[in-house]
Amino acid sequence: MLNNPFTTEEDNAALTQLRQRLHSIPEMGFHEHKTSELICETLEAIGIPFERGIATTGIVATLTKGTGGSAIGFRADIDALPISEATNLDYRSTHEGVMHACGHDGHTTMLLGAARVLKNDVSFNGTIQFIFQPAEEHGKGALQMIEEGLFERFPVDAVYGLHNLPLIEAGKIALNSGPIMGAEDNFVITITGQGGHAAMPHSGRDTLTIGASIVTELQTIVSRNINPLHGAVVSCTEFITDGTTNVIPTTVTIKGDTRSFLPEVSKRIEDRINQIVKGVCTAHEVKFDVQYERVFTPTINTPAEAAISTKAGTGTVGASNVDENCLPLMGSEDFGAMLQQKPGCYAFIGCKGANGKGEAMLHNASYDFNDDIIPIGVAYWVNLAKHSFTKV
Repeated sequence: MLNNPFTTEEDNAALTQLRQRLHSIPEMGFHEHKTSELICETLEAIGIPFERGIATTGIVATLTKGTGGSAIGFRADIDALPISEATNLDYRSTHEGVMHACGHDGHTTMLLGAARVLKNDVSFNGTIQFIFQPAEEHGKGALQMIEEGLFERFPVDAVYGLHNLPLIEAGKIALNSGPIMGAEDNFVITITGQGGHAAMPHSGRDTLTIGASIVTELQTIVSRNINPLHGAVVSCTEFITDGTTNVIPTTVTIKGDTRSFLPEVSKRIEDRINQIVKGVCTAHEVKFDVQYERVFTPTINTPAEAAISTKAGTGTVGASNVDENCLPLMGSEDFGAMLQQKPGCYAFIGCKGANGKGEAMLHNASYDFNDDIIPIGVAYWVNLAKHSFTKV
């Protein structure tokens, strides 16, 4: 699968132990205090200077060699999810109701492993900013770091991200040039009518049937308003009323989620939601309110940086194991906010291994990062550094 010249079996064992320590102390976004402490301890042991407290718990370590020259950023997310772990692992979460169910413990470990190799064993001419970002799952961490001057304080010419994916076999890397992850927008629709007795529906304004009509109408947005080649999803995920068995509700709240790759598609979805809600509610003479929030921007890779990532992937797992034109996913990633500021590339590293390792899907209570891919991730980061600078 991999001839990794950068780490030994002893190194890989130490990195596995580090990953499992991180797994046992998962923390939610902007509260990753133990996690940050362990990252800082590791960076101190490696001997790379760093600054902490960016976006509360974020860390940036800076490694410069040669004359400095150009600079690149390598980013790992460090937060966990509000999920009760169901793995029964020896190193399972010690924080009740919080779990590393997305592999951020593995991402952090791979970047720390690469930092050690690049500090001690690889020569290059340039600067690498190792960005350990909080609160990815909130969709707030990258933006908060940027607002606190991330790229002014730690300048980079390009920025790169890497995420494990159980849909891909271990030993493979996938990326593309263009949109690779979707935008996520959330909406809340509130309908206010006149509730009453279930036996006398004619005496009020039944918000439940009105809400049901709106849910049905929203499903026409993608099928009848969006170019099928552009990709979009509109999902109603909650339907909340203040009614009961024999009471017609006065208020209905509909919550949902939309996904898209293009800003103009996101705008079209928002406009159609507002038009549909206004039209249906006006026809039925009830009040309404629509809140529409853009949570994640689309993650869009730039061509030159995607080409560099392809070279790094080829040098890590071989050309036959790199998909440089992978289909984008509708899932969202706040790394997209960084790619709005700087060119760069976000790639997937396969996680699905032998004997069932890494097969549980992301955000699943049975998920566990496949430690066998740690050396692959380390090698990818190191090769990315080697291909990013003119002199190695």
